[in-house]
Amino acid sequence: MSDASTLDAIDRRILRALQTDGRMTYDLLAAAVNLSPSAVLRRVKRLEETGVIAAYVALLAPERVGLGLTAYLNVRLEKTSAVHKRNPMDLFRASVQTWPEVVECAALTGDMDYLLRVVVEDMAHYSRFVMDTLLAHPSVQDCKTSFVLDRVKNTTALPL
Repeated sequence: MSDASTLDAIDRRILRALQTDGRMTYDLLAAAVNLSPSAVLRRVKRLEETGVIAAYVALLAPERVGLGLTAYLNVRLEKTSAVHKRNPMDLFRASVQTWPEVVECAALTGDMDYLLRVVVEDMAHYSRFVMDTLLAHPSVQDCKTSFVLDRVKNTTALPL
């Protein structure tokens, strides 16, 4: 079940419901998609086993846990590195995995190489991260930052 063509309409209804409430009981889920609880259980287990359902998580409100500043950083890397034997992109990708402030990292086309979503306490925390961590990294050539003023839409649900 690695491609979307193997998902039928019932699978999609199950996935939409679980994206809204991942803690929904099988009885409630069954009622929502008009199936028996045992049939829903079999389908959910299959969706989990095939990797369509990747994880169940608690989504936190950053502000409520002291992380009031979100920034998007466009990062440009050095194209070659004489100092290191590894590719600068490999070095950067490995480092990003260890930086807790980075909650998302995507490789891009265009002028910049990566887009980072960074969540920090405040401007002082952001400054420490950029100066002491990001710009101190040997692969990083440049970064440009945009700060989030307001979240107009914020969802984790995929459009199924």
